[in-house]
Amino acid sequence: MRYLPHTEDDIATMLTSSKADSLDDLFMTIPGDCRRTGDLELPEPLTEWELIDRIDSLSRDVASSREYTTFLGAGSYEHFIPQSVSHLLSRSEFVTSYTPYQPEISQGTLQAIYEYQTLTARLLGMEVANASLYDGASALAEALLMALRVTKGTRVALSRLIHPLYRQVVATYLQPTGYEIVELPYGTDGTTDLSSLDTMDDLAAVAIQSPNFFGSIEDLKTAADKTRDRGALFITAFTEPLAFGLLKNPGALGADIACGEGQSLGIPRCFGGPALGMLACKSKYVRTMPGRLVGKTEDVEGKRGFVLTLATREQHIRREKATSNICTNNSLCALAAAMYMASLGATGMRELAQINHDRSEYLKGELVTAGQDVAFSGPTFNEFVVRFTPDFSSRYDELIEQKIIAGLPIERWYPELPHHYLLCCTETTGKKDIDRFVQEVTP
Repeated sequence: MRYLPHTEDDIATMLTSSKADSLDDLFMTIPGDCRRTGDLELPEPLTEWELIDRIDSLSRDVASSREYTTFLGAGSYEHFIPQSVSHLLSRSEFVTSYTPYQPEISQGTLQAIYEYQTLTARLLGMEVANASLYDGASALAEALLMALRVTKGTRVALSRLIHPLYRQVVATYLQPTGYEIVELPYGTDGTTDLSSLDTMDDLAAVAIQSPNFFGSIEDLKTAADKTRDRGALFITAFTEPLAFGLLKNPGALGADIACGEGQSLGIPRCFGGPALGMLACKSKYVRTMPGRLVGKTEDVEGKRGFVLTLATREQHIRREKATSNICTNNSLCALAAAMYMASLGATGMRELAQINHDRSEYLKGELVTAGQDVAFSGPTFNEFVVRFTPDFSSRYDELIEQKIIAGLPIERWYPELPHHYLLCCTETTGKKDIDRFVQEVTP
């Protein structure tokens, strides 16, 4: 029996209200080539044992096929995940737990989120972190709204080297509000040009990503000082939090708010999701922070307990006082990140970051030796931009057929940089993979 909760009359009423002629009209915004028009090609029904055999057969076929060698980063990174994380995360107490509205029966979930907040604050060098957001893009947008509430400014300045998709999300958030977005250009070294900040007035925030979209490491201390001179809040964004195992963290360099993507911390890529939005700030801004904040307290008997300390959402307070319409946090992903950070510890995080950096530098050095052109001179962490010859686009497609993904072409977002590719290495990229790649892309 199919479960269809709506009757034909219900559907007709909803279509009339939405001014649509049919259910198909509701999906017209999805391109036609992305929509399935026929039935799924499924086999005949199988018994449970036949189905298990079928799945086992498919898994063996996948395992025996050669994996792709990928040099893709650009905000989503392939890292080894300790089995301890995968095992503990699969426990039913975590997988099936719901939003912890009742602290007296949600102590385990609340403590797990509290531990995540603590580890996040330490990693980013900030005083307080929230219980996570949806992803890095929404975290940046929420951080900017936070700054607008604090400073009462009317414009925000964003580096053009913040992830292009993050900037699109920010534009979507701010477009209805009337606040102005100003983009900061980049220089020949692949970092943000801050000179235009000297003439900007009524700034609420300046946002810089480091390592930025080109993989370059920004001078966050100088950016923080310039931002403070304009009376604005300094926001540090990131897509690769592992970098702070090696680099100075945002808090140490003057950030008022640090935000970004936590996918690298124990969360597999999973074809694009789910992700983890991380957000931390100085404690004096905590009451403007979006989402939830879990705190530790004591009950009347002096026993330790965990509670939702802050939840400034429409569900909890008057709408005009709410800080955000974010209605949940990615608890399971946050827990994965907490387990990952706890498993590695400070020493493990530093060692892993060093491996990422060293393998990226090895690839960069081998490409330069082979006559390729690294586009920007600034220092990088685990990804960088290379300028290939104009005929490389056809070679790019050939390499995909050989199961090598030669980075990300960035001309789509930076039209002034044709034939430029963003390449990434992590600990999952072996020396043989790098040597083979260099050989394949060298004329």
